[in-house]
Amino acid sequence: MPNAQNIDEQLAAVNQSQRERLFHIDFKLYFLGSVNRTDLVSRFGIKEAAASRDLSLYKELAPRNIEYDTKAKTYIQREGFTPLFEYTGSQTLAALLHGFADDFVGNQKPIVACEAPTQLNFPNIATLACITCAIHNKQLLKVRYRSLSSGISEREIVPFALVDNGLRWHVRAYDRARKRFADFVVNRIELPIRIEEEIPAEQTKSADNQWNRILDLNVVPHPGLTHPDTIATEYGMVNNMLKIQVRAATAGYVLRHWKIDCSKQHILSCDEYHLWLQNTAMLYGVDNLLLAPGYEPETQENKQ
Repeated sequence: MPNAQNIDEQLAAVNQSQRERLFHIDFKLYFLGSVNRTDLVSRFGIKEAAASRDLSLYKELAPRNIEYDTKAKTYIQREGFTPLFEYTGSQTLAALLHGFADDFVGNQKPIVACEAPTQLNFPNIATLACITCAIHNKQLLKVRYRSLSSGISEREIVPFALVDNGLRWHVRAYDRARKRFADFVVNRIELPIRIEEEIPAEQTKSADNQWNRILDLNVVPHPGLTHPDTIATEYGMVNNMLKIQVRAATAGYVLRHWKIDCSKQHILSCDEYHLWLQNTAMLYGVDNLLLAPGYEPETQENKQ
């Protein structure tokens, strides 16, 4: 197998366009577990012959990373895969979320000076790659999971989506031990192993009622504000209202991240909470409302 120095020399010898295509191959193998000529043809507008040459060059550079699956007629990730390129957390997540930047090779510089809030914990890239492959290929994951309540335990989960709650990344999955859908913090997952088996329909995304339920939330400036029009302008509200749609499974994260007062009588301080949820009744039946600022579950007593 070529050593790292030889690989760097060979990569330096190819033009930028081909390096981007090699990066694309590496990215697809690492995070989705497969790649084929059609991926390259559709992404870069090249001929099939050129795509074949790119795949051959990648196999020459990293023969232990890739093999051809004759049954599926596609190239797949080999066991013991080691990425040919380095990946940053922000670059990887941008590509996975928005479908761009997965073909960029090198360090990106901002067009103008800018600063963003410090991210304290990007997901572990190797763990993330295993999770995204399992999602893409509809596979079971056997993992060790670190929980605040129960410590380390062995879990079997069926993942189907990544969730950013504004502070950390989760994977939405069916938990076979607890027989329910739940969110797992990516960086609390250890030693993930992908298992190829038939997944029952009741353990798939289509059966997750909290995920599939869409809430229509009416967010307005907090009634306690002296100048509510300032907030209305800042958030681009129409008729002093921002209408948003969120999944029930992520509602608590959204409401907490944007500091939206969810109390019926808007009792939280407007100095900290600039927004108020006008239609709190929409939250009935949502699971993660412990995260919703000021929300009180509907009871017979507070109905009166």
